[in-house]
Amino acid sequence: MIIKLEGGNMSKLLNVGYFNSINKDRVVSVADYESAPIKKLVKNARDMGMLVDLTQGKKTRAVIVMDSSHIVLTSKSAESLAKNE
Repeated sequence: MIIKLEGGNMSKLLNVGYFNSINKDRVVSVADYESAPIKKLVKNARDMGMLVDLTQGKKTRAVIVMDSSHIVLTSKSAESLAKNE
C-alpha cells in the first residue's frame, strides 16, 4: 500500500516516532515495508548512502520516500503516518 501525503506549510513536521520528525512538504510517498520492490529500494538506498534509519532498532514497518531521493525507515505503520498528516 502506498499513501501520498500532500504538504502545506513548510514548517509542518511529520512525527515518525521516537522524537524524530521530517518535513511533510518533502515527502513523496509512504509505503509498507513488506513488499519485495520496497525492500529492494531500501537495499539500493543503503548501498548509495541515501538511507536514513529512524527505527531505533525496532522492526521497520514503513518506508518514506523523500523528494531528495532519501529513503527513511520508521517503525510506525504507514496507516499511522497517514493519520498524522
